[in-house]
Amino acid sequence: MPSRSRQVMLDTSAGPVRRTFRYAFYDWTAEMPKSKRVFTLTGVFIQGYAFYALWSRSLIWPIIWPSAPLLYAIVWVLYMLGYVVVNGMLTSEFFRKTQLEADEIAAQQIQKTLQPDRIEQVPGYDLKTFYKPFRAVGGDYFDVIDLPGNRTLFALADVSGKGMPAALLSSNIQALVRSLAGSELDLVAMASRINTHLSRYTPADRYATAVFIMLSRDSGELSYVNCGHNPPMMCRSQLTTFLEATGLPLGLFKAAKYEARVATIAPEDILLVYTDGLTDSISGDSPEDRLRGALSADTESSLSNLRALLDPMLTLDDVTILLVKRTATAT
Repeated sequence: MPSRSRQVMLDTSAGPVRRTFRYAFYDWTAEMPKSKRVFTLTGVFIQGYAFYALWSRSLIWPIIWPSAPLLYAIVWVLYMLGYVVVNGMLTSEFFRKTQLEADEIAAQQIQKTLQPDRIEQVPGYDLKTFYKPFRAVGGDYFDVIDLPGNRTLFALADVSGKGMPAALLSSNIQALVRSLAGSELDLVAMASRINTHLSRYTPADRYATAVFIMLSRDSGELSYVNCGHNPPMMCRSQLTTFLEATGLPLGLFKAAKYEARVATIAPEDILLVYTDGLTDSISGDSPEDRLRGALSADTESSLSNLRALLDPMLTLDDVTILLVKRTATAT
């Protein structure tokens, strides 16, 4: 359902005086549903008319000229009527937004239980993650799932949009991935089934980019399907390999086809999987080059370097980072 209110986008970098003037002249009735906005503006008009009547000393210039006591009484009644209407609408809007805020806090708590708060380390590999939603809830989803046969599934998705609608869709994707991740997991089949589900049961303007990577821990082989997502990068000394897209974003076209490709992560290689909120938050040109330059010998330093690249003034989306380094030959 389309949102009935729009977000207030004011420059938080401005000084307190400048922000005060911007807030003072902002039309807060624009945040209200249409019916409440009409009533509120009606109340404001009634109050304004009361001041006009007091200034002109008439109710309808130049026809009605009541005596001063009667005029003052009528003006007071008009002003109080407008005050009651405006105050009632603002109070109603306050309670509505308070309830929305409470719902958002509850959704944030639920989403925290869906996102892994602590990653179980994989033998022979070092994993680090970072997740920062732009709002209270976010549309990014990531997961690390242990599979039979000494395998691990890395899943990461970025849902279009922000806030509650994106969070609901990312939760849907999480449930689908978890239900399909079994001993006979086929990445192409999983991507196709998720795409069919989203195409059938979500609005046409909602979709998600995603990447699914299955690691065979013994050999370091990576089997992956990239559904229109930012290409993960795998770095070894001066060589960088990109896991390019192998299909369209999920939910765009029901008949979309996907392909699985294979790569290998060797000892000391580091794999970076991320959402576009990371690159969009990096100032300057060639953010991918700056990502490569931020990767170091260990994941802890690499994650610190990547977080240092984030510009708060440019961070307007959810940011998710997954780092995987093969530390030794897994046994």
